[in-house]
Amino acid sequence: MERILIVDDDIDLCTVLSEELAEVGYDTHFLTSGDGVKDYVLNNPVDLILLDLNMPGKNGFDVLNDLSEAGLNIPVIVLTAYADVQSAIQSAKLGASDFLNKPYDFDELLITLRRTLQRVE
Repeated sequence: MERILIVDDDIDLCTVLSEELAEVGYDTHFLTSGDGVKDYVLNNPVDLILLDLNMPGKNGFDVLNDLSEAGLNIPVIVLTAYADVQSAIQSAKLGASDFLNKPYDFDELLITLRRTLQRVE
């Protein structure tokens, strides 16, 4: 069972998304800030991260940078309400595998998630 880490400061979104993904067979956990992501994945291996960009403290770009500097090659799908071309380009440069807008369409998210996990295998 693949483990998905959701990182978003919106606890309601984290809860709903975690439940939706669990219903289709994923083991999920969430963090409501970017501050503990690197430590979490060092101690709890995950197969993929769903990451918001705009959060208090460490934002999504900081998290992507932390993961890269630590040599952690974990696929990351950016899921953000503040989507623009510049953010997508910067996310890709920092190692994000894909980029989706909020509000998300669950079917589209699931297709993107499965495609990203298959590329890693």
